[in-house]
Amino acid sequence: MPLRLDIKRKLTARSDRVKCVDLHPSEPWMLASLYNGNVHIWNHETQQLVKSFEVCDQPVRAAVFVPRKNWIVTGSDDMQIRVFNYNTLERVNAFEAHSDYVRCIAVHPAHPYILTSSDDMLIKLWNWSKAWVCQQIFEGHTHYVMQVVINPKDNNTFASASLDRTVKVWQLGSAAPNFTLEGHEKGVNSVDYYHGGDKPYLISGADDHLVKIWDYQNKTCVQTLEGHAQNITAVCFHTELPIIITGSEDGTVRLWHSATYRLESSLNYGLERVWTIARLKGSNNIALGYDEGSIMVKIGREEPAISMDVNGEKIVWARHSEIEQVNLKQVSGEVRDGERLALAPKEMGPCEIYPQSISHNPNGRFVVVCGDGEYIIYTAMALRNKSFGSAQEFVWAQDSSDYAIREGTSTVKLFRQFKERKTLKPEFGAEGIFGGQLLGVRSVSGLCLYDWETLELIRRIEIQAKSLHWSDSGHLLAIVTDDSYYILKYDSSAIASAQERTPDGVEAAFSLVGEVNDTVKTGLWVGDCFIYTNAVGRINYYVGGEIVTVAHLDCTMYLLGYVARQNLLYLSDKHHNIVCYTLLLSVLEYQTAVMRGDFETADRVLPTIPVQHRSRVAHFLEKQGFKKEALAVSTDPEHKFELALGLKELDTVVQLAEEIGSTAKWGQAAELATRQARLDVAQAALHRAQHYGGLLLLSTSAGNREMMEKLGKSSGENGKNNVSFLAYFLLGDLAKCLQILIDTDRIPEAAFFARTYLPSEVPRVVGLWRGLAKAGQSLADPSQYPNLFPGYADALKTEQYLAKESCVTKPASYHKNIKPNHERQPIEEMKVAEKEGKFLYIPIKSEDGSHKDNTNNEVITEKEEPTALIKETKEDFSKQQKPADYDDDIDLEIETMNLDDIDPSDLTLDEDLLND
Repeated sequence: MPLRLDIKRKLTARSDRVKCVDLHPSEPWMLASLYNGNVHIWNHETQQLVKSFEVCDQPVRAAVFVPRKNWIVTGSDDMQIRVFNYNTLERVNAFEAHSDYVRCIAVHPAHPYILTSSDDMLIKLWNWSKAWVCQQIFEGHTHYVMQVVINPKDNNTFASASLDRTVKVWQLGSAAPNFTLEGHEKGVNSVDYYHGGDKPYLISGADDHLVKIWDYQNKTCVQTLEGHAQNITAVCFHTELPIIITGSEDGTVRLWHSATYRLESSLNYGLERVWTIARLKGSNNIALGYDEGSIMVKIGREEPAISMDVNGEKIVWARHSEIEQVNLKQVSGEVRDGERLALAPKEMGPCEIYPQSISHNPNGRFVVVCGDGEYIIYTAMALRNKSFGSAQEFVWAQDSSDYAIREGTSTVKLFRQFKERKTLKPEFGAEGIFGGQLLGVRSVSGLCLYDWETLELIRRIEIQAKSLHWSDSGHLLAIVTDDSYYILKYDSSAIASAQERTPDGVEAAFSLVGEVNDTVKTGLWVGDCFIYTNAVGRINYYVGGEIVTVAHLDCTMYLLGYVARQNLLYLSDKHHNIVCYTLLLSVLEYQTAVMRGDFETADRVLPTIPVQHRSRVAHFLEKQGFKKEALAVSTDPEHKFELALGLKELDTVVQLAEEIGSTAKWGQAAELATRQARLDVAQAALHRAQHYGGLLLLSTSAGNREMMEKLGKSSGENGKNNVSFLAYFLLGDLAKCLQILIDTDRIPEAAFFARTYLPSEVPRVVGLWRGLAKAGQSLADPSQYPNLFPGYADALKTEQYLAKESCVTKPASYHKNIKPNHERQPIEEMKVAEKEGKFLYIPIKSEDGSHKDNTNNEVITEKEEPTALIKETKEDFSKQQKPADYDDDIDLEIETMNLDDIDPSDLTLDEDLLND
């Protein structure tokens, strides 16, 4: 049976004639040297030309990467070898290497050597560590030497192909060839070594249109490949797949099976003659050079043939045709996430076919190897052949004794205990099959699921499935497509109770649980959690509609299995490097129990989950709508705060805000407290949040004088001068309002404010204003020019008269008894009150004999000393409100009058005043 080789073109780069191609081992680069003297570097992932430079004006027939030196070495028809740094494109060196065209360059894998071959019939060895000295010359060919290639199994030997119709094998340090292989009738253009460990083979291609396979130990030709119609220009063995790749001037690239020598495929991309082929060890990519450009194709799948048994003890893989096994019990010491495990593979023996996939059966006793259109079932322990046959695909059932094979596109055969049991011929054909709880068959109509025992159609789903993954219990199914996956719940009881079956089966058998737009590479189930790797290098798992990321991967990895007793998830890359990641089974069990509604089990599992992993569980509970339970489980204060906020648990919110210490959190707590009318909590939270606008709104709404005073002080200390000014203004503390304007260098505004509300402060503020600018020199001081300020004396009295109002706080219900400000005439009110004896103006005299107003301690000098009309005591005055900067040390003189001089009939008590 033929190999199942998927061939996908990754890059098409149109250019002038390409004479040589090479692939970089670590960068996604393809190198192409052109007949016009240029060199191009293409990124085959982005399909962009990343670098291009001119080497010379003649053909560049050879160009190779030297990754360990960041070099590109070129050979051209001007006989020169040139060395370039491929990062800077700087020319590192150049020298004349031959006396004719340079045909080929080969880089030694271990030593600082390159081999060059030329039309001068010579091969030369150059040592770049010794200033590019020519260390050895190999003479023996009698015509152009077209190619040299170093033996991958013995770096001290190499082979050369020449137009003298021979292939010669040489050894470094020896001038004469070890031996010569003759058999081609015309010149040999290309030669390559077989990389596998089981065959000492060489391959050569010549102008006689033939490809020959040589055993270089016996010096004999073991096979001749015929089929090309023109000269063979390039040949090579693929390093990973059992194929031979040949290119010809007939424009085709042919793929041959390296074991059977059967022609597997022929590629023709219409770019005229093929000149060169390059492949890279460890990669499935091959580069092809043509007359009209270069192409990169990917052959086969990169997913390794590897499988882990159900117990998580043994891993079996195929390395070429050899089957190897590693024992995970060998791992000792601490295992770190993402670190490669040190495992010693044990050879189990060769396989009769080339393995393209390997899988254990559900109980781990058997392992099946598929490839070359055949399958072989081995015992897992000793690799003894148990059964075999022809098959395009092989799948195991959930029952370890059952399996199915697909022979072609129309027939599926079922087996039990290695004996054929039934044959299924699906109505719409079989393009693929899937194992598990039900037998899945992919066809043009979609996915059909059949009962393994009766082969009855359970359900047809119109979907093009790429893979199916069943949970261990068999009640959950993940259907993977190219760009998404679907989680379905399987109800086997619905099949038994179904009254009738439609052409699409039993509709109630499956119900959609969830759909996720993500590209699944490999997947498996642990309980009710679907774990998978995706296209962007993440390990995720799906449970209950939530996607949890376990780890980010540096390279493409493939899931092998989960070992519950170790809490480890095992993965492998394409080179069989095994790594593992910690994934707690207790977390997965808890989430599974929650999804099943089994909270009794969930509560029992919770104590076994380490504290550092509780937050992951809390996020899961929150997604499922169990916020109260999530709050109890979570250990992350930020997450707990959000949960408590959503649950409107104010006391918990305040406690967590105190723990976190974030002003933003205090702001959220204040908002919640306000909604719940917990104004005392809201006030404290707003202060902690420094939310002065909210405090202003709250204090004015509540009529809380003490809160307003605190707000004025705290906002001023934190530079929120507008809020502080407004708070003090609403409190009637005009002196502090004025001081805020002065402290913030708003002197002109302070002057106008003083003229309006604190006329006693005008002289002081005018003095400050005069010191600021020349314009201030022209300002008049009312204490010096009273004639310019008519009514100033009345304004001073009115200031003192109104000052008593700011000290009185009335309930909101009193608003109807208060006349609006725009309807009031304060000076007239003062005069009436003064006339009626309800107001007595008290000029305050300081030690220097000047007078001071009773609302501040700034000296006011008047030309005419006002008359004292008040006969209050010093104690009464001390009870009046004083500004913050009032100096209690100033001795105040209070003029007194003899009460005997007052006529009692002149004294009346106002009832409203008594009420106030």
